[in-house]
Amino acid sequence: MHELPDIAIEFLNYMETIRGKSKNTIIAYSYDLVLFLKYIKMKRGYIASDMKIDDIPVRDVDSYMLSNISLADLYSFLSFAANQRDNKNYARARKVACIRSFFKYLYKMKIINDNPSLELESPKITSRHPVYLTLEESKRLLSSIDGENKERDYAIITLFLNCGLRLSELINIDINKISGDTLTVIGKGDKERTVYLNNACIEAIKDYLKVRPANQVKDKNALFLSERKRRISKRSVQYLVKKYINASDLDTDKYSPHKLRHTAATLMYKYGKVDIRSLQQILGHENISTTQIYTHLDDEILRNAVNANPLSDERK
Repeated sequence: MHELPDIAIEFLNYMETIRGKSKNTIIAYSYDLVLFLKYIKMKRGYIASDMKIDDIPVRDVDSYMLSNISLADLYSFLSFAANQRDNKNYARARKVACIRSFFKYLYKMKIINDNPSLELESPKITSRHPVYLTLEESKRLLSSIDGENKERDYAIITLFLNCGLRLSELINIDINKISGDTLTVIGKGDKERTVYLNNACIEAIKDYLKVRPANQVKDKNALFLSERKRRISKRSVQYLVKKYINASDLDTDKYSPHKLRHTAATLMYKYGKVDIRSLQQILGHENISTTQIYTHLDDEILRNAVNANPLSDERK
């Protein structure tokens, strides 16, 4: 954030502390703002014509420059992001969200008199079905777990597949946040939620705690520990998931910890008959539109529906 002008840094601080945006969102917004302000300076001729965009400083951007930005400038920037930076719809949609929030903040703080982003439209994002393991593939993944850390790894995979935890939520589980069949996690935006543990999760955690290191532990309250007796890292969990995906003869390029979260949600919706509102709460989604990707029907259900048509067996 040191590249940004003070006014942009104040905006990012507001988004984090008041609006409760996650650190990852703040980092992404800071990158978007740096590129946006560099582009505006280049487009408006505030820098030498031969200067490359990545070398343009933006610390000097002031209220005068910001007040003269138009809606046409915003669309021009999105065109640049698409054509020169190869930004797809998802990346450009994030930039639109960032720009809208930024100019809304500037207008609210009376730094600008008009908000050019009010009519800014976001690119259409095509709805995509989540990638997930089938029930049989999930069982195969669990049965593949072995080795020196099998109790820990089994508990990790079990929690992913049964609770639909995010990777960040899983590595940050504290022992004192587990009580009976409930687990308290901190989700996106530092929002706390209760996760309910089924028998498989409870037994897997119990088995792991029996062998979890007790001496010379650096992070005493962390549930999952690395071999160095510190809280396990994201990278370590990603590695072990890939290892067991490979051991299960599944596609290591296709599946990841986040795809195991998709798997949990899909299995709950398909077999547990969980309604969409309950699934939203389980997954910790702020908007139900995010949860609706799990309401897809698998190919077998669609095939059966077509075959059930009473005209299915009619022939000439």
